[in-house]
Amino acid sequence: MNKASKIYIAGHTGLVGSAILRALENKGYLNILIKSHKDLDLTNQKVTLDFFKKEKPDYVFLAAAKVGGIKANSFYPADFIYNNLAIQTNIIHSSYLNDVKRLLFLGSSCIYPKFSDQPIKESYLLSGYLEPTNQAYALSKIAGIEMCASYNKQYKTEYLSAMPTNVYGPGDRYDENDSHVIPALIKKFHEAKVKKRSSVTLWGSGKAFREFIYCDDLASACVFLMDLNREKFNDLLNLSNNSPIVNIGSGIDLTIKELAIKISKIVEYSGEIFFDSTMPDGTPKKLLDITKMNNLGWKTAIKFDVGLKLTYQSYLRALKG
Repeated sequence: MNKASKIYIAGHTGLVGSAILRALENKGYLNILIKSHKDLDLTNQKVTLDFFKKEKPDYVFLAAAKVGGIKANSFYPADFIYNNLAIQTNIIHSSYLNDVKRLLFLGSSCIYPKFSDQPIKESYLLSGYLEPTNQAYALSKIAGIEMCASYNKQYKTEYLSAMPTNVYGPGDRYDENDSHVIPALIKKFHEAKVKKRSSVTLWGSGKAFREFIYCDDLASACVFLMDLNREKFNDLLNLSNNSPIVNIGSGIDLTIKELAIKISKIVEYSGEIFFDSTMPDGTPKKLLDITKMNNLGWKTAIKFDVGLKLTYQSYLRALKG
């Protein structure tokens, strides 16, 4: 990419998309294309294709998606599979029809089997059964990976799929039904502190392990990948055995119980923490193998405790309006 390249960020208002926008602006990219959902419905095939025909972007970051935590995935599987299949299908096909030079498709670590060997290598895709609570979402993302691979094979496109671990940071959603684990815990502990509750009960046993990456670290990795020279970029496509995937993570995980304790201390909530083991844990452990990214020379910059504090501060600012 050069500073004048037309770069389209699909999903620029979301947690990941807004971080990619910040990263590009900080690096001096001058021609960034963004559209809100009310101005561009990416689930509509004709509307999406007309947008690409008119704007002709050079590069596309596909960060638009319907996302949520274990509760939302459990309750609304049809919404997750329909919306994500529609969005990514329309964008990938429109990119091909309008000669987009490179596309980066953002997936999720939930694409990997529930009981993968650890750490999880990109080659473990489709090697076992998925976690049932987010299977619809995972299958939509797997379809996106296969679509990128198929277009690369048939049309010689350069579409790479990045699989981030659990993302957190400023700009996340704190809805009780739709949020991921970190914003859900921040909101729960903060409200318990304000309302002087003596205890908080959380879903699951607390024994499941999770890895996290700060949103600006992920954005840095995404821009880094799209800015690789042709040889290194094509090496990534070819090394993946027809599945153009690269994992992005921190390389460190912790249990949900350990996470809850960390967040309760940051929020300064001093009550007891209980776990409801009748509720699902999800995948027991999913630590990504990030060898590919490390070998390219990229690593995370934000330490986890620092990222959690920044995230809580952003939540407090949002409460104040």
